[in-house]
Amino acid sequence: MPELPPILADSVTRLDASAAGRVVVTGSHGGVFAACLARHAGCRAAIFNDAGVGLDEAGIGGLAWLDPQGMAAAAVDHASAEIGNARQMLAQGRISHVNAAARALGLTPGMTCAAAALGLASAAMPQGPCPEIEEAREVLTPPGARRALILVDSASLVQATDRGQVIVTGSHGALFGGDAANTLKADAFLALFNDAGGGIGTSRLPALQQRGIAAATVATASARIGEARSTWQDGILSAVNAAAERLGARVGMPAAALVALALDAPGG
Repeated sequence: MPELPPILADSVTRLDASAAGRVVVTGSHGGVFAACLARHAGCRAAIFNDAGVGLDEAGIGGLAWLDPQGMAAAAVDHASAEIGNARQMLAQGRISHVNAAARALGLTPGMTCAAAALGLASAAMPQGPCPEIEEAREVLTPPGARRALILVDSASLVQATDRGQVIVTGSHGALFGGDAANTLKADAFLALFNDAGGGIGTSRLPALQQRGIAAATVATASARIGEARSTWQDGILSAVNAAAERLGARVGMPAAALVALALDAPGG
């Protein structure tokens, strides 16, 4: 029987029951939260985008996290294929990092994503229960602030009731799948993302500007992708849209300073 082609998912958050037992190529970063979602989906193995690797190598942190569970995983160099674009990753991506389980199958940095996906087809299924990770959504209400601070490690955790609030995510700022409907689930007062190495990693900003939403990205070298608290507390702004500029946002300023301005700003 011929091997099944890999499942392509621009975001690991969109995986469903069809991913069980399959190799998945996802446009998501390779951080721990994304790796946990792939594991929960029952994937045989997964290829992520390295998101520029970034602070504390958070963009590939999920690879080592999956090793004790026996799940083979690799990451594509963000410079070889756009984050959020699984089809492009499969067509032209080059592997930058592999975990021990993937290395045992012959995967090496420099090989094509297509060849890596083929090699992962023979991976053993991971065994045992998937470890749980810490709560990925927090709602903070700073004393005296005009609005709440919503911390979500993945933008998929944004809720419609977050409208008008300050939303800080651990997600990349790329408009995945090229679909403007994927920018954000709620009309936030301000939204922050990780730039995943730059370039396409800031493409949500103009799309959010069209909705009148202030938005910015932090440099992946300054904050751990996949961790909203790091975006907020460690991040340094790398790109801002016009609505964010009107709040006082400037490239190079700490994300925490912009969040403080947004929490107390009038309007919205």
